[in-house]
Amino acid sequence: MRRPLLPSLLLALAATPVTPTQVHYHPDGHPWKQTTDHGPDREVPGWYYNLGITGLRVELLDAAKTCLAVRYVFEDSPAWRRVEVDDRIVGAFGKPFRTEHRNGYGMQVFGPEGPILEFANALEHAQSKAGKGRLPLLLERDGERVEVELAIPRDSGVYAKTFPEDCTKTARILAEILPWLAEQQRDDGSWGSPPHDLFAPLALLANNPQKYRRELKACARFHAGNTSTEREAGGLINWRYAAAGIFLSEYHLATGENWVVAELQEIHDFLVWSQYTDPAQINPKSRETHPDAVPRDGEQHHGGWGHNPGFEGYGPIAMLTGQGALAFALMQRCGVKVDRELHDAAYAFLARGTGKNGYVWYSDEVASDRDYADMGRTGAAGLANLLSPYGDRVYRDRALAHARCIGEHPLSFPDTHGSPTMGMALAAMAAAADPRSFRALMDANRWWFTLSRCPDGTFYYQPNRDNAGYGGDSRLSATAVTALIFSIPRRSLHVTGKPFGD
Repeated sequence: MRRPLLPSLLLALAATPVTPTQVHYHPDGHPWKQTTDHGPDREVPGWYYNLGITGLRVELLDAAKTCLAVRYVFEDSPAWRRVEVDDRIVGAFGKPFRTEHRNGYGMQVFGPEGPILEFANALEHAQSKAGKGRLPLLLERDGERVEVELAIPRDSGVYAKTFPEDCTKTARILAEILPWLAEQQRDDGSWGSPPHDLFAPLALLANNPQKYRRELKACARFHAGNTSTEREAGGLINWRYAAAGIFLSEYHLATGENWVVAELQEIHDFLVWSQYTDPAQINPKSRETHPDAVPRDGEQHHGGWGHNPGFEGYGPIAMLTGQGALAFALMQRCGVKVDRELHDAAYAFLARGTGKNGYVWYSDEVASDRDYADMGRTGAAGLANLLSPYGDRVYRDRALAHARCIGEHPLSFPDTHGSPTMGMALAAMAAAADPRSFRALMDANRWWFTLSRCPDGTFYYQPNRDNAGYGGDSRLSATAVTALIFSIPRRSLHVTGKPFGD
C-alpha cells in the first residue's frame, strides 16, 4: 500500500556524533550467513542488523552503501505486511539516506555513520511526541520507488538527554526486561555461560534484590557448586572462576550471608594457583604451538591469567587479568586475605599493557600510545583499579585514565574481541568513574540502544567483527548487559559506584 511522504521533520535532529559503521563483513558471507537455533531469532536466516521495534532485520550491501536490504520481517510487528523481504530501505521522512556506510574493523571505521545511524534517528523521532508514532519510509521494491508508513508504538517514548539517569524510557525498559531475565534462569541457577552468570544476576541484584532473592540465591549456590579448590585445568576455566569471584563478592556485600565467604576463599585459592607467576607453569606444548608467545624473561606475562591455569597457548590476556584483579579486590572487601604481592603483579601486568592514552592492549605490552580499538579490556582494567583495596593514588589515577580513554574513543563500544556485549558492560561500568566520559559513551551509542531493542522488549546482539556467543544466544547477553548498564546510575553495586561501607 502506497502512502504519501511526510515532510521531513527529522534528519536535522541527528545530533549523534558522525562516525563510520563498525560491522565487519566478508566475501564468504560472514557474519550475515550465521544463524542461531535459540529463541525468537531461530527463524531469521542470518545475523542481520535489528532495526529496533519495527520488526525489521537488514543487511548492509557493498554495491549499495546508502540503503538497508531487508532480509526478515517479524510477524505482527509494525513492519509486518508493510515492508517485504528484499525491499531496500533508501530513506525516511521524505529524505533519501545520503551517507555511505563503511565496512571493516579499526579506528577509521568504528561507529554507525550511514543508513544505520539515519534510520536510528528516524525511529527515535517517530517515538517522540512530535513524531506521533509515524515512521514514513522510502523503499525500492522490484525496481520501483515505494512509500510506506509504519505505526510505531510510543508507550516508552524516547531516551532522555541524561539517559540512563533520570530517564522514563530507561525505567520502563528495566521494568520489562528484569522479569524476562529472571525467567531465563536455568534449573541449576545459571544462565548458561560465565558472562551470562555474571551480568544477568548483577542486573537483578542492582535493581531489586528482595524481589529476585530466590533467583539470586540460586545463582550464588550455582557458583559455589561450580567452583572448588581442586586443580582443574582446561575448558577456559579461569572465566568461570573470575565471574564467580566477582558475583559472589557483590552478593555477600549486599546480603551479608556469611556462608559465601568460605566459597570465596576456595575461589581465591584457585585463582592464586591459576595465576601465572613462575616459568615452571609454562605448558611444554606452548613452546611448539605458540613459540612466539612463550615469555622471554621472568617479567613478561607475569601476574596475569589466561583462559586456563598457568601458561598455555598464547598465555595470559588483559581481559581476564582485569577480571582476576577485580575479583581479588572485591574478595578482600569480603574478608578474604589477598596476598598484595600477587594482587599487584596482576595490576603490573595491566599497567604494562596500557598505553599513554589509557588504552589496554591484548596482553601486557602496548599497542601504541595513540591506538585504540575494543574497550572491554580497558574497562576490566579500569574497574580493577577503581576498586583497589589499597590507598595508593596510583590505582585511582589509572582508573581515571582508563575511563577517559573510553570516553574519548566511544565508537568501538559495541565491538570487543570475543564477546562484544561483555566488553560493553565492563567499559560502561569503568567509564562511570568519570561522569563526562560516561556521558560521552552513552551519547555516542544511543543509536545502539535504539536499534537493539526488539518488538518484544528484549535486546539483540547486533552484527559485529566477532561472534562469540551469537549462535547460541541472540538476546540473553545483550538484554542482561543493557539492564546492567541502565542500572549504573543507581550506584547500588560496588562495580557501579557504590561506596564500600554502605
